[in-house]
Amino acid sequence: MTTTGPDFASSSLPRHLVRGAIGFGGLIGSVALIPATGPVSLLLLPVGVLALRGCPMCWAIGLIQTVSRGRLKRTCEDGQCRLAVADERRKGG
Repeated sequence: MTTTGPDFASSSLPRHLVRGAIGFGGLIGSVALIPATGPVSLLLLPVGVLALRGCPMCWAIGLIQTVSRGRLKRTCEDGQCRLAVADERRKGG
């Protein structure tokens, strides 16, 4: 039996890194630009939160999931869960 939990991964690593740049840029910019633009800069806050899918920790978990996707497999049997290297499909070529 293979279990699945919340999935925060992106379809590719470059896409996930772009989401991170937009998200963290939006969060940092919303605070850093307050002296220059006033409260209007806080409009970047929702952009950053949406790009990070809710929180910076969710993005970090998604980064780990994106990097490990297809390489690691979690299975649970008889009340014990294990993490193992997934079968390599590219062998023999």
